[in-house]
Amino acid sequence: MAISTNGGGLGSRRRNGSPALAEINVTPFVDVVLVLLIIFMLTAHVMEFGIEVDVPKTRFTKDTAKDLPVVTITKDGLVKLNTDAVNINSLASTIKQKYPQAKGVYVRADKETIWDPIAQVTAELGAAGLPVNMVTQPDDSTKGRK
Repeated sequence: MAISTNGGGLGSRRRNGSPALAEINVTPFVDVVLVLLIIFMLTAHVMEFGIEVDVPKTRFTKDTAKDLPVVTITKDGLVKLNTDAVNINSLASTIKQKYPQAKGVYVRADKETIWDPIAQVTAELGAAGLPVNMVTQPDDSTKGRK
């Protein structure tokens, strides 16, 4: 024999007489999300690192992938235009023939290359009226220093 003091069947009503609610309480969830948002806002500036660079803004262009003239000078003095070996005396005419719309030539040399071939290539390109841009790699040794 069962006795109920809340006026109904077993578990059908709450103590105050209202039916049990099947809704999720959203308030603790919102509190946790707001606390996480504040934590991320406070720590976001800590996650930034590196050198600040003011990048120029440009319009979107359709064809941004261009085949650029890159002259590579190996440490033994071999001169290559992109992947093909080329004679230094015919370098400017070859560049003008293969890249008629080139706005400049990029010169990349091994760090152990002697200065003479680099100077000859830049002088040859300068005499032909082609702007010379030197390709370098950023120095990562200052990463941990302030």
